[in-house]
Amino acid sequence: MPIKLPANLPAYAVLDREGVMVLAEDAADRQDIRPLRVALLNLMPRKIATENQFARLIGATPLQIELSLIRMTEHQTRNTAADHMETFYRPFAEVAASGEKFDGLIITGAPIEHLPFDDVTYWDELKQVFDWTQSHVHSTFGVCWGGMAMINHFHDVPKHLLETKKFGCFRHVVTQPASPYLRGFSDDCVIPVSRWTEMRQADIDAAGGLTTLITSAEAGPALVEDTAHRALYVFNHFEYDTDTLKHEYDRDVAQGTPINVPMNYYPGNDPANPPQNRWRSHAHLLYGNWINEIYQTTEYDLNAIGR
Repeated sequence: MPIKLPANLPAYAVLDREGVMVLAEDAADRQDIRPLRVALLNLMPRKIATENQFARLIGATPLQIELSLIRMTEHQTRNTAADHMETFYRPFAEVAASGEKFDGLIITGAPIEHLPFDDVTYWDELKQVFDWTQSHVHSTFGVCWGGMAMINHFHDVPKHLLETKKFGCFRHVVTQPASPYLRGFSDDCVIPVSRWTEMRQADIDAAGGLTTLITSAEAGPALVEDTAHRALYVFNHFEYDTDTLKHEYDRDVAQGTPINVPMNYYPGNDPANPPQNRWRSHAHLLYGNWINEIYQTTEYDLNAIGR
């Protein structure tokens, strides 16, 4: 089954060219099936690139997915055209007021990790989002800063600033191989990392009620399950395209920002070589398993979610 997208959303054409099955809204409406309703709260500045990344992963399953795009109500992006935001995104206040519910929600990262959570301009509304998920979303996936913010909100787990940016592709090990979210995973895997902060295993253990599913000796805990809040927190970037780290590195070099060559990314650690993608298969496994778990456990009647 395909992912249901507006035919004029840029991700529609991108995924169609890649061979991902996409279905226009009018065609999807003729199918006698309840699609899984998944929302993307997109906090990243490059909105379209992020839409493509997550739509690619959740659209590669055998289920029909209806993707909804959400933004913070008052925060205005400076990196995506206003007409794109007006056409495809709904402010969270509108979504919350409608009372609608979702099978899944992805909360992306944001390039604000150097700020204390309380200093983020939309922190109060984001806390409302977190609380709203408990009655209106069956399963939530917090990614990078989004995952750090959510685990902090529900468990007071602090984030710690790093002296240098953790930047590159790092080997991780699976610590809970029987987890349904890790079906098909190898014992270890490579995941892109790009952050100035970290979550520490000792803080996660002290919080209680949290299970680390994937971790790294170099990059720390990567994927944490929060059963009580029906949530997963991933602090690294399975969703990254092959060239995402390259774009970040080239940007920083062009701006004169001190940055190391992303580790274990370019063959021979030489930026003159094209990077290699060694995480794509595990990215599809993880998000495919998440979608499958939602399908297996969500209510058929969306209105029953959160009751």
